[in-house]
Amino acid sequence: MSTTQFFKDRAVWITGGGSGIGAAMAREFAARGADVAVSGRRIDKLERVAADIASLGRRGVVVQCDVTDDAAVARAVTHAKDSLGKLDVVVANAGFGVTGTVESLPIEAWRRQFDTNVFGLLSTVRHSLPHLRDTGGRLGLVSSVMGMVTIPKSGPYAASKYAVRAIGQTLAMELHGSGVSVTTINPGFVSSEIAQVDNEGNFHVDREDRRPARLMWSAEAAATVIVRALHRRKRDFTFTGHGRVGAWLGRHAPGLVHFAMTRGGGR
Repeated sequence: MSTTQFFKDRAVWITGGGSGIGAAMAREFAARGADVAVSGRRIDKLERVAADIASLGRRGVVVQCDVTDDAAVARAVTHAKDSLGKLDVVVANAGFGVTGTVESLPIEAWRRQFDTNVFGLLSTVRHSLPHLRDTGGRLGLVSSVMGMVTIPKSGPYAASKYAVRAIGQTLAMELHGSGVSVTTINPGFVSSEIAQVDNEGNFHVDREDRRPARLMWSAEAAATVIVRALHRRKRDFTFTGHGRVGAWLGRHAPGLVHFAMTRGGGR
């Protein structure tokens, strides 16, 4: 973790800040000199992250919030802004993954997926943008490489992340010249709790993560490059190396992806 203070005395709010990439970003922002508010549903995890922030000499604020509740998001934005005095950076990071075939999943599962990953993100954006306009701030939207390429049984998650990518591209145009930058973040495989969350959004500590361990980045490594991309106000940022390859294939060689997933052993 670098200690270059390029976010010195800035105020940051991160949704989904209690674990994984969100928690690692909170610590990275603090190491870069920022005060950080973290929100999520599990207060115990948020308090541990806030303690980590305090240990780095910065202020950590806990804001319990379920992003599927628009009124709760509005209150969370107000709490974060009032506690920190301003908002310079907002990262819409909260999300989880619904898995299963399109044919087998009930429509309620799709609604849960979009309520968090898309509508929760939109609530975060809508309620925080007035404060970011005041500071000429930075908005980060955490999408995924799966916003550019999909695989069997990942339809809801990929569809939600395709939507996030479209929202990010649209916002970047709509906010051009406003002083607010929009960075759409597309991670590849990163160590987190996402594989331990079921289709209802419930966490299971003993659930196996079947993602390829040899391709996995640590949350800390991911946080370092994400915070740097936000500092540089990049419009779109994709990582890891394997993630970039997958994203390129999804955009430029979808036929090859289809072959790999249907006849090349992808099943």
